[in-house]
Amino acid sequence: MTLPSPIHVIGGGLAGSEAAWQIARAGVPVVIHEMRRPGVTTDAHHTDSLAELVCSNSFRSDDWEHNAVGLLHAEMRALDSIIMACGDAHQVPAGGALAVDREGFAQAVTDRLHAHPLVTVQREEIAGLPPEDWDNVIVATGPLTSPALADAILSLTGEESLSFFDAIAPIVHADSIDFDIAWRQSRYDKEGPGGDAAAYVNCPMDKAQYEAFIDALLSGPKAEFKEWENVPYFDGCLPIEVMAERGRETLRHGPMKPVGLTNPRDPLVKAHAIVQLRQDNALGTLFNMVGFQTKLKHGAQAEIFRMIPGLQNAQFARLGGLHRNTYLNSPRLLDRQLRLRPMPRLRFAGQVTGVEGYVESAATGLLAGRLAAAERLGRTLEAPAAQTAIGALVEHITGGHLAGSKFQPMNINYGLLPPLEAPKVDEAGVKIPLKERGRAKKRLMSLRALRDLEAWRDAA
Repeated sequence: MTLPSPIHVIGGGLAGSEAAWQIARAGVPVVIHEMRRPGVTTDAHHTDSLAELVCSNSFRSDDWEHNAVGLLHAEMRALDSIIMACGDAHQVPAGGALAVDREGFAQAVTDRLHAHPLVTVQREEIAGLPPEDWDNVIVATGPLTSPALADAILSLTGEESLSFFDAIAPIVHADSIDFDIAWRQSRYDKEGPGGDAAAYVNCPMDKAQYEAFIDALLSGPKAEFKEWENVPYFDGCLPIEVMAERGRETLRHGPMKPVGLTNPRDPLVKAHAIVQLRQDNALGTLFNMVGFQTKLKHGAQAEIFRMIPGLQNAQFARLGGLHRNTYLNSPRLLDRQLRLRPMPRLRFAGQVTGVEGYVESAATGLLAGRLAAAERLGRTLEAPAAQTAIGALVEHITGGHLAGSKFQPMNINYGLLPPLEAPKVDEAGVKIPLKERGRAKKRLMSLRALRDLEAWRDAA
């Protein structure tokens, strides 16, 4: 049997890895071109593993019934996602979220792709547009696209790329946390996919400690990036000090909110604010500071974050940092096949398309891989309906934003899916309390999405 010509995937991150897996599973050879190799890396990566997680180790909520990202997890699992399979196999405790041991996860993805007979991994940079004889290409180069390739794409499209800052949170050694002050508990004692209802470490602050911490954040020296000074931040990944600049109470209603948590040593006294840390590796030796992305200078980070009760002796495995993300004006440049209109042999996937988040990036890679494989095999395949989470992401990046508005990155959320009326009674005919109808509506939207997704999968 003669195999089809290979499809080329540029970039071995989450989107590129997922795309390559889907292509190979369809029986089509695929070549992954990854620029990271011994002696060549990026400002954010630390290894040469495929699918390395450069920011948080969390895939966020795993609740498919009431959370849109959990729904996206479920859809990807239904489509044989390598990212979800390896994430599930290497999960660490994280309450209601799916978080992973980052090294074990990336190594698992790398090993599975290397082991597949139709996958070839070439360690090389594609400097400029791919060769003309590559007639089926997926560009999944992510936020750190090499300058040569980015310049070639910009020249081809006549567009300027849009950029935003993306910040990284610090990671703390678990044995340096003071558990005479801190305690383990998930918010509202919610169990995650691993069954752990005490997945987070909580560090409480009273009002005076909180106010002093805010003062230190506001006055602390910040790293400067003069060439990026006019680049906006993405609201889903704001540096902690930028949030503080928006108002002294902002953090208490964001990553430091004290709700749903009770200090077992003083259960009658409510903390003014709480800092949470989430397990970062399978051994439980590392914890990342949830929501504490920062552009503070490294020396200041250690000093300021040790003001947090329970972290006064913290030792940091990694301090926070900042890098720039780049994405296309996708509504103008991409069709619903994720092809570049000026050069349809190129498809795009991942953050470069204007989705934000690990799972969203991988989901676009999954779809791009299936679309590219179908095209190579001479089959017609359309994107899933907009009622699905994957289809809703495609709809957003190819034209779902408001006409005339500036295209911005987007996480998956129920607002991207066609709405349903909130039900007034449940399946048994029992009246649903008014305050519960929003959750019931989300569940109906999720059930509709999974039905449509599975129908699309079975018909493909």
